[in-house]
Amino acid sequence: MPTTAPQTTDELYQALQENDRRPYGRTRTVTAEELVDAAEQFDEPVPLVHALLELQEAYTYGSEPRKSPVVFARLLTLFDEQPDVFDERLRHMLFWRFKWVANALRALPEVPLASMRQWLTEMRDRYEKAGLGLQPYYSQAYQLASHVGEDTSLAYELWAGRTRTRLSDCEACEICERALYHLSAGDDERALRAWEPVLAGKESCQEEPARSLSYALLPLLRTGRTDQARELHLVGYRGCRRNPSMSGEVGRHLEFCALTGNEARGLELLAENRGLFDEVDSPLDLFDFLTGVEVLLQRVELLGHGELPAAGYAGRTWTVAGLRAEVRTRADDLATRFDDRNGTTAHTDRRKARLDRAPLLDALELTLRTRTLDDVTPAAPVTAPAAPTAAALPDDLTELILQARTLEEQGHPDAPACWTRLRTRVAARDYTHPDDPAVGPLVRLRADLLADEAGRAGEKDEFADAAALHEEAAALYDDAGEPAHAALARAGALLATAEIATEGADAAEAKAAALTAAHASMVHLHEQTSGLAPYQEARLLRLRATALALRLQTTGSEEHVAPVLAEVELLHTFATLHDVETQISGALLLRASTYAISGDLPAAVTEIDALLDRLTAHGPAWHLPRTLGLRGRLHLGLQDAQAAHADLTEGLRRAADWPADTVDTARLHGDLAQACMHLGRPDEALRHLTRSAEQDLRRGSRTDAFCTYGNAAQLSLDLGRVEDCIALLDSVLAEPDIAAGEVDDRLVAQLRLTRARALHTGEDLKAATAEFVALAAESAGWEDDRGSHAMIAAETAVLLGESGEFGRAREAADQALAAHAEAPRYEHLSNGLRELARLQAQQQGPDGLPGALAYLDDAGRVADEARAAGYEAHGRSLDTALAYEHGRVNAYAGAYEDALAALDKALALLGEPGPEDDRAGEWAECVRLAGAVEGIYLERPVPALTRLDAAVSRLTALGHTEETEPLTSLAARLRDEE
Repeated sequence: MPTTAPQTTDELYQALQENDRRPYGRTRTVTAEELVDAAEQFDEPVPLVHALLELQEAYTYGSEPRKSPVVFARLLTLFDEQPDVFDERLRHMLFWRFKWVANALRALPEVPLASMRQWLTEMRDRYEKAGLGLQPYYSQAYQLASHVGEDTSLAYELWAGRTRTRLSDCEACEICERALYHLSAGDDERALRAWEPVLAGKESCQEEPARSLSYALLPLLRTGRTDQARELHLVGYRGCRRNPSMSGEVGRHLEFCALTGNEARGLELLAENRGLFDEVDSPLDLFDFLTGVEVLLQRVELLGHGELPAAGYAGRTWTVAGLRAEVRTRADDLATRFDDRNGTTAHTDRRKARLDRAPLLDALELTLRTRTLDDVTPAAPVTAPAAPTAAALPDDLTELILQARTLEEQGHPDAPACWTRLRTRVAARDYTHPDDPAVGPLVRLRADLLADEAGRAGEKDEFADAAALHEEAAALYDDAGEPAHAALARAGALLATAEIATEGADAAEAKAAALTAAHASMVHLHEQTSGLAPYQEARLLRLRATALALRLQTTGSEEHVAPVLAEVELLHTFATLHDVETQISGALLLRASTYAISGDLPAAVTEIDALLDRLTAHGPAWHLPRTLGLRGRLHLGLQDAQAAHADLTEGLRRAADWPADTVDTARLHGDLAQACMHLGRPDEALRHLTRSAEQDLRRGSRTDAFCTYGNAAQLSLDLGRVEDCIALLDSVLAEPDIAAGEVDDRLVAQLRLTRARALHTGEDLKAATAEFVALAAESAGWEDDRGSHAMIAAETAVLLGESGEFGRAREAADQALAAHAEAPRYEHLSNGLRELARLQAQQQGPDGLPGALAYLDDAGRVADEARAAGYEAHGRSLDTALAYEHGRVNAYAGAYEDALAALDKALALLGEPGPEDDRAGEWAECVRLAGAVEGIYLERPVPALTRLDAAVSRLTALGHTEETEPLTSLAARLRDEE
């Protein structure tokens, strides 16, 4: 909104232009109202006409139909009193907006049917008096008949059979109306044929294709075009989300989710659009929106999830069932009001038809992040349900305690389920501890539960919590007279404490020292503890070996390899002597991992092969998935992606036999994604990345999940699946902890950056630019990462340049250069500056040449700095690229002699291409542009043809035949023009 009212008409027009760039909504509408007030202070009527037109547009597309006719009445009065004020453009806009008023009146059930017909008569009379064709009038007459529910056959023919005029609705809007006519007759195929130009992106306008896409979704499903329906849902929803004037379209996308097994996504989209409950002032749009909402909520409730939270009207919290009841009441009331006004039952009947539709598909994978209603249930556990092989838990308390301890002793994956059940029973107010010597005192059981909790915390890398819980468990074991268990708990505390992260440049060194000390303390603890059972002593030896293995992993030092192998040998010898199968397997796995960390991959594979043979013969079977996963990673290291894929796939298959938290399936999916990329199967890799992220999310590893989702989004963008990328990131960025600012701001910024790049690739320049501008502003404060700000600001400048905002582009480029001075990003800055130069010269011609050359001067300084620093570009040489851009920029600005000189310089810098030279394409493009400048713009075809013919001969002789095609084509054109 303007900070001060415009004092001149020039200031008013500038403010109107600025407001026109704002998205529709309250901010734009309020500003338009203020500008009308400002326009009334001037004696000239023309500024007021412009301000009123802007205000009516804001009301129309801001879903405030009650106010649009009032503004138009003022415009019509001005036209009647001072017709000369309206030039041809303003007169066209005035007559165009008769249709806007007709649409607004239909949307208001309080407006009598007679008044709507009277308005159409006024429109027809005005058009006839002005000598305008009546096709737009008959279009409105047809739309009124359709709205009321009358027989539309005659009205349709009177409209559709007439020739279009300059005031007819755009082609896209008329296509939609014709398609809806066929759809209402039950002819899906004919409707889709009519829609084809809009669905294919050949016709569009302010409302299209978003409106047509929302209506076409169900016909596409009914005719078996599921892939197209999926694609158009993603595109169409993005075109209408959070837009009050397109709330009906949002409702149809919610309905589509409900009828395709995507109820969870529907609830997610509903939450994103919760503002529409209060922002939509159009009763007709609200009716469409609420009906779509109710279709979704009805489906969720029928599936038994009526108590799920749902986003609804502000001021209270809602469940699905509660919101459905509220929505039903309000939508029924609106249907009744429209039907009473129209004298039909059309709106009640249409509403019933939508609510009575059965699902069209059990499941349609709409996005890369497929979720179920169970995934959005707040009380759902973070892990998936136990696998079918999980042992049945006994109801008898004594048996349950003894089974938990037995399974814990074995390291069995069913032990956690027992401890979880016991934790619930012990916490109950009526809990009575068994009086059984085999069970022991309650304090022993409480220690067991704490030890289990400590282990879970350690698995989540919550090492401080794990250490504290282990210490607490040790104290309780002491109280229970269980010194061996206490020793194990203290050893666990020592290891967890050593793993607590430290900050600073010497963090790795500090952690290595902590692990060395932890190992020494464990050895001392081991020596001081008597009465250890074999499984306890083996576990203590395993902790000792693990501490040294983690030290090796931290330092990568060769001197730390032998101590690990020595401890592993102790563990293996002891476990073999006492037949502790779990620890025999653990020792062999540690040995293989040690060889892998030390870089001896063949030895690691040999060890892991022997371990897999042993596991297959003797077990424990639950170690197989993890071991297969390690062998898969080793094969990846040995560049054998096929073998890696086989092992990792088998690991996932085996993991399904055990409870979800037994195996790190997120890691297996992530490694499989890597194998798939090596095998040239990126789509399969994408599926594994998203599954990896979802597994991390279920396990509570949210940061890892968001990082993996970011990788999946980038891969999706690289594959050209732009809408998939945007939909995935929209879903992730809507996660409550991200929305609340609880996730690392740099990670969130990276997700937003990928999304902004996807929007740009998807040609949504306005949205992409807005996101880049916001990111540039935020990253300006990253004092510890000036390089990232330099890159973001440079990209922002380019998008502003594409939008024609070269003043703001220059400011962003200057920010990028300032950050680059602190943390150089030579290639990124050079690329951005050259592109800005091209854009300014291309869009502004000679007037833009000074600004464009200033960008190239900056790029020249960046190239000089890079050369002085010994930097080698990953792509084109910065110097040759700069010379080429000088040529192109001068050509755009009409400075053809300077352009040709610059291109000759670029060719000299490049040198003649060789047979294996990957610069042949760049060289050929320089020759082509030089030939075009010389032959076409400087009108010197003879030297241009000499240049081109020589280049074609040179490239042909070197085998670069593809690069010759544009040169041959240009030469043929020059010869034709001679």
